[in-house]
Amino acid sequence: MNKILDVISEEVKKAFETAGYDRELGRVTLSNRPDLCEYQCNGSLAGAKKYHKAPIMIAQSVAEVLKENSVFSEVSAVAPGFLNLKVSEEFLSGYLNEMAASEKFGVAEPEKKETIIIDYGGPNVAKPLHVGHLRTAVIGESVKRILRYAGHDVIGDIHLGDWGLQMGQVITELQERQPELPYFDESYEGEYPEEAPFTITDLEEIYPTASGKCKVDEAYKERALENTKKFQNGVRGYRALWKHIMNVSLPDIKRNYDKLNVEFDLWKGESDVQYLIPGMVEKFKEEGFAHESEGALVVDVKEETDTKEIPPCIILKSDGASLYSTTDLATIEERMEKYHPDTLIYITDKRQAMHFEQVFRCARKTGLVEPETRLVHIGYGTVNGSDGKPFKTREGGVPRLEKLIEEIDDEMYRKIRESRKELSDEEARKTADIVGLAALKYGDLSNQAAKDYVFDVDRFTSFEGDTGPYILYTIVRIKSILEKYVQQGGSLEGLSILPAQNPDEKALMLEISGFQSMIAGAEKELAPNRVCAYIYDLSNAFNRFYHETKIIAEEDETRKAGLIALLMLTKGVLEDCIDLLGFGAPDRM
Repeated sequence: MNKILDVISEEVKKAFETAGYDRELGRVTLSNRPDLCEYQCNGSLAGAKKYHKAPIMIAQSVAEVLKENSVFSEVSAVAPGFLNLKVSEEFLSGYLNEMAASEKFGVAEPEKKETIIIDYGGPNVAKPLHVGHLRTAVIGESVKRILRYAGHDVIGDIHLGDWGLQMGQVITELQERQPELPYFDESYEGEYPEEAPFTITDLEEIYPTASGKCKVDEAYKERALENTKKFQNGVRGYRALWKHIMNVSLPDIKRNYDKLNVEFDLWKGESDVQYLIPGMVEKFKEEGFAHESEGALVVDVKEETDTKEIPPCIILKSDGASLYSTTDLATIEERMEKYHPDTLIYITDKRQAMHFEQVFRCARKTGLVEPETRLVHIGYGTVNGSDGKPFKTREGGVPRLEKLIEEIDDEMYRKIRESRKELSDEEARKTADIVGLAALKYGDLSNQAAKDYVFDVDRFTSFEGDTGPYILYTIVRIKSILEKYVQQGGSLEGLSILPAQNPDEKALMLEISGFQSMIAGAEKELAPNRVCAYIYDLSNAFNRFYHETKIIAEEDETRKAGLIALLMLTKGVLEDCIDLLGFGAPDRM
């Protein structure tokens, strides 16, 4: 199904052609003066020089042709040469009926279906998830869903940090506390216990203790580095402990992501590509890409056109250890071999922009990717407190993600309990969890990814304004009306949207008609905030229409059925949009 702007543009292009002008002058845009018209075309201004005519004369001749066109209810030429357009109510209702009958409300399949891998999440195993993990998970999940909706094959990979210093730190602290464990006896040849010598609760205390000691005790830090190297080099007992850490941590990580309604197709980590690193490094050396610099092995990635300094991409440190860049390059190599992606998207803190610039350039220079492979980094801003600084707990620490979710859910529960006293405690809690997730995700996604934002529980959980609960309240309101219609004997089958009878009805229909264009924009820009802006405008348009229009009380049954059809389409579009953002709506609020 063609986007409404394309349908309207085609009619105006034909009119330019009929009037004797270049049809490409007939491109239509949304009006920047909605008080005057719905759409506009400025092609006459561009054509004035080519045809040596005043733009208003060109506009007037095109307007004359368009006055006979049933797509438009009003066409006017306005100085200095604008074409102001309003579509007819009959055309608009017909377009919406076609949307309602189409899969995904008319979103067309892409010209080229791509295989896309999205790298998001990136938690470090053995550490609890904190507020810093929120944005990558929420943005990544939404971008994945948008690209899938647009028709692409999309693979989401969590890319676990499971091979670094935190593993050596945990092992070192365990060694301090339980030196008698068989894992630390290098002469031990028996089977290691199947059960870990610690729980997730223990681990959550062990890691910060070890991390804190490393900052103040140089000898302890050296032992942690040595133990990291031992487990990476395959020392049997240390590798067994590493497996225990993985087995205890992963269920907890999954549980936290489940709470956020975030799902990964691949649960791969840095450890999965270690086998590729030696061969990759040798290849870089043999082909002349890598050279030594101050003891480290590097690949120069600067280009003549650079206006700022781009440091070399370090492949191995002077002690032979690999870095994040090494692991990221090996991961690219594995992804290209296994999945042949057209695009790789990475979603991380924007402060990692230089890292990815170096890695992407290195991957291209060394031939790890095809020349046409798209490499994209989406860098997001920080979650800040009311003081404008990165969000902290009252004690000054980084808040646990689990606690953040609980805080939103508890506030939502309090508000729902206050306004809906008739709900059972169980239903109130269940509803609070659904609406709380919407509050949290919408509060994040309604911002441009690169911008910082303030984590404001009161604002996020408000039922008014540009918030998740407001969007859900709109959907629940529509559900309630549809339910009443059915209870009164109406059927939701075989209904058609009728031409609008008032400005608020038409305004709602115009908002709905922009759905395909919004999806195209969100896909192109990888921007969930485009979806948020659209559903906020759509919700506002619906609520204005609702307050000015009799629906259930409408006495004309044909008219009532047409309004119900419009509500069903509004609800369907809103529900698809919130699914793209990664949350759903309750039946009652």
